[in-house]
Amino acid sequence: MSSQTDPPQLDGERTDHATATAEELVDLLGPLVLSRDDHLNAPAFVVRPDDVQETLTVLRDEAGYDHCSCVTAQEYEDRYETIYHLKKYDDPTDEVSVVVPTAKSDPVSESAESVYRTADWHEREAYDLVGIAYDDHPDLRRILLPETWQGHPLSLDYDKERPQIVRFAENANPVQDDRREGDTMLVNVGPHHPATHGVLHLEVVLDGEQVVDVEPDIGYIHRCEEQMAQSGTYRYQIMPYPDRWDWGGAGLLNEWSYARVAETLADVDVPEYAQVIRTMSAELSRILSHMLAVGAYALDVIGDFTATFMYAIREREKVQNLLEDLTGQRLMFNYFRLGGVVWDLPEPREEWLDKVREFTDDLPRRMAEFHDLLSSNEIIQVRTVDTGELPPDVAKSYGCTGPVARGSGIDYDLRRDDPYGYYDELDWSVAVEEGCDNFARLLVRLREVEESARIVDQCADLLEDWPEDERTIQSNVPRTIRPDDDAELYTAVEAAKGELGIYIRSDGTESPARFKIRGPSFSNLQALPEMTEGEYVPDLIASLGSLDTIMGEVDR
Repeated sequence: MSSQTDPPQLDGERTDHATATAEELVDLLGPLVLSRDDHLNAPAFVVRPDDVQETLTVLRDEAGYDHCSCVTAQEYEDRYETIYHLKKYDDPTDEVSVVVPTAKSDPVSESAESVYRTADWHEREAYDLVGIAYDDHPDLRRILLPETWQGHPLSLDYDKERPQIVRFAENANPVQDDRREGDTMLVNVGPHHPATHGVLHLEVVLDGEQVVDVEPDIGYIHRCEEQMAQSGTYRYQIMPYPDRWDWGGAGLLNEWSYARVAETLADVDVPEYAQVIRTMSAELSRILSHMLAVGAYALDVIGDFTATFMYAIREREKVQNLLEDLTGQRLMFNYFRLGGVVWDLPEPREEWLDKVREFTDDLPRRMAEFHDLLSSNEIIQVRTVDTGELPPDVAKSYGCTGPVARGSGIDYDLRRDDPYGYYDELDWSVAVEEGCDNFARLLVRLREVEESARIVDQCADLLEDWPEDERTIQSNVPRTIRPDDDAELYTAVEAAKGELGIYIRSDGTESPARFKIRGPSFSNLQALPEMTEGEYVPDLIASLGSLDTIMGEVDR
């Protein structure tokens, strides 16, 4: 955590919330702090389970930590523990962790939902998978597994051999007692794939044609990614998994999320040449994801399966061909390695770089076509302008990031605000729109494709001129990586959907003791009811599509 020469006076009337030292935060929290349990990325303060709301309120209102990035739950031999990873939207490098231990015999803690709305789903997941209960949580029930599931899969005493019976339960109308005039209707949207962007089920209550309640029902493809990572070794066995969290094409961005946290934990450097390759390939991966998002969005909103969707697929094919030449794969790339990348640019390298430039040089003309088909389309405008509105304060409360947050005017991008790779050496801009609606989120993704192309073009120039004897693609990484016992770290990258973070706690072995994935779609999707209640059914579909969710990083 950074500090400054002149410590700020953190009182309730400050509005700029300047960066404070850990000692100043101790003074601010006073007797709420039981002890320190510092993590590698941030100071960590241990508080009582019944002081959670007061602690988080002070940190939010008086110290400016307005972003609850992630909530991690875990079990030790002698206790359970919840960690609230807090940041600032204005400065994500200013971080603090709030650690809440609970007794093994009674794992109950105060809920943070009244302070940060995003804690609703995060705490439900902690209850579901680990077994920690949260007092006064508004809706404490399982979120990934069926309500009838026996046991908590991430608890130490979980019986994997125990048979499970999943019973059918009839849907209950959540607004049946609100004395509404007239009848309401429960409509199930999904869990089929079209228009839900994955195996997502929405329980939608309608009053006539208006949406009065939406409940996203997730967990249909829960694949135990965290458990699999905890069973793998840092050096070799974890890296192939992140590609599978986002099958829309953003796999290289996801690989970087694991690379960043593991390299920091193990103190592994990455050569500058490899950083440039990573940056270029990651932005090609972002274009791959955004092209699917905007092409599918036309299909969602106006049923355009011809021009817009096929144009988007055409551009995706060009990018997939480039990435296939580079990585050997078209989607599940597995190209990053701890300390760099697996191999250099394909030979002849000049020919491959010419193909990259051919794509980036032609992209402005192609993007003009997309603007004609999408942003200038009158039907798209009628369907998306002033629908799915998500004000910035609401987006922050839900922990929204990526194009969803930037479409609400939140100027937050980890590539610039918490620099990694080669981003801070290049000339590019963060795409932000003030509309706070479905149209604004569409514009952000279209603009981000153009900015990604600028980054790729600059990286291609750098790689072409790089001295041959300095093209080091990977640092000298130990064959076996064993981070220090009980080291804890949370770090994130700017993935295609937003902030993709990973928390790792090491135990001195070759595998993590705890591996927690913070998928950006998880928090973004949680805001859907705020965006759609009071609107119409077509608006619901347009709003869901504007989130560009991928269920692989929601269910994990």
